[in-house]
Amino acid sequence: MDAKQIMKIFEDTAYVRMGGSQEELRTAKYLMTKLEDMGLKAAIEEFDVDMAEIEDAQLLVDGICVTCKGYLNAGTAEVEAPLYYLRSSDKVSLSQCKGKIVMVDGYLGYWRYQDMLENGAVGFITYDGNANYADRDIDQRELRKATHKGNKIPGVNINAKDAISIIRKGAKTAKILLKQREFEGKSHNVVLDLPGEVDEYIALTAHYDSTSLSQGAYDNMSGSVGILAIAEHFAKNPHRYGLRFIWCGSEERGLLGSKAYCAKEENLKNCVLNINLDMIGCIMGKFIYCATAEEKLCHYLSYLGSELGFPIEGKQDVYSSDSTPFADKGIPAVSFARIAPQNTATIHNSYDTLAVMKGEQMVEDIEFITAFTSRMANAVLCPVDKSIPDNMKDKLDIYLCRKRAPK
Repeated sequence: MDAKQIMKIFEDTAYVRMGGSQEELRTAKYLMTKLEDMGLKAAIEEFDVDMAEIEDAQLLVDGICVTCKGYLNAGTAEVEAPLYYLRSSDKVSLSQCKGKIVMVDGYLGYWRYQDMLENGAVGFITYDGNANYADRDIDQRELRKATHKGNKIPGVNINAKDAISIIRKGAKTAKILLKQREFEGKSHNVVLDLPGEVDEYIALTAHYDSTSLSQGAYDNMSGSVGILAIAEHFAKNPHRYGLRFIWCGSEERGLLGSKAYCAKEENLKNCVLNINLDMIGCIMGKFIYCATAEEKLCHYLSYLGSELGFPIEGKQDVYSSDSTPFADKGIPAVSFARIAPQNTATIHNSYDTLAVMKGEQMVEDIEFITAFTSRMANAVLCPVDKSIPDNMKDKLDIYLCRKRAPK
């Protein structure tokens, strides 16, 4: 796959494709078509996802309407209460949440939500965007099942400019009206098998969904194109280990596609390694790896970069992508990415388009990942120990909110 063909795929998929949407399914079928063009036959595997349609979402602050988007799957409710800006997560700050609609900075993570509930919050406001950008975009967010665990309070998301204005004016009260239809929908993984000489296989993953504002060229059609190109290579070249390519749906909604795949024990019985691609090939930035595996793999990748003259740096850690569910099930995993400075390429917003991508850089990144995959796939015995070190198990527990990070 050359640079021109790669950029054509970015052009063909230049639209929003949220997990569980018809646009996501459209992209899954498109990927199937690209594989068919290579003479390869894949399958679409569906899985259940929580869905919602917002019928009405309003935020009034001191009686003045503020443009907002309601949180999907946050229930239907109307609540009016004093407004409180939660600047920090210390006990003193949290103790002020009782009976209030609480504004928080950034994303509403699991522990922040649980702390707010425990301290009596009755609603919440988040904000995104950038106070210095001309746009007034607002991301469509959801209250994930893993976060609310059946205990929902209504929430809305607003633009950062409005959040600043609210606090500048010293607003006292807020009212949230949220009405929505919640239902069970479907998302999809696309799965391709290239059998090897042995029953064991290496799983290559990349997610193809996007967030609500984003065309997701960088995050993560780039990774999806990457494993398309790697599949094309290995369809024409021998490999001792089997290779399974999984284009994961609904990653942006909490790694749902890879979690659904890894939930089936039979899927992982013969899996020895996961290689995940999430955000490669952008014009700017450095190439990195993140290995949720034994530390020896980090040294191997550093040596391989030197051998091939390909600059790479990384560490042993947990990566926020589809590699994590594999590692959590005991499969060693490594994610690859090209991380751009934030002022040259951003994600999860309307600026993530093919304009930040470069076909030639995609080719270079893919060639390195293919070289690494070839060494693993043609090994007499896959050299990566099929176990997760204790220090990585601890980080997985923190990432997956089974325990809090130490302060």
